[in-house]
Amino acid sequence: MLDRLRVQIEGRVQGVGFRFATYDQAAGLGLKGWVRNLPDGRVEAEFEGRRELLDYMLDWCREGPRMARVTQVDASWEQGERRYSAFEIRGF
Repeated sequence: MLDRLRVQIEGRVQGVGFRFATYDQAAGLGLKGWVRNLPDGRVEAEFEGRRELLDYMLDWCREGPRMARVTQVDASWEQGERRYSAFEIRGF
């Protein structure tokens, strides 16, 4: 079984490079999954990997890149089979 983390991030998180910085962080840690902007101004992401790396990624999402201002992060956890083979940036 593999740990999976899904987050929805609120605040000033679009137009500040959040998706690209998330990609850099996640890919650098060897995590798999995706990140995307949502039409309502939030950013959503799903990460797969080892629990300690996902914990690190969750902490990073609470801060984000330098220009972001995160006000809330909703996180949910699950376990399952691998869904992704890489980390990618998705559109809306």
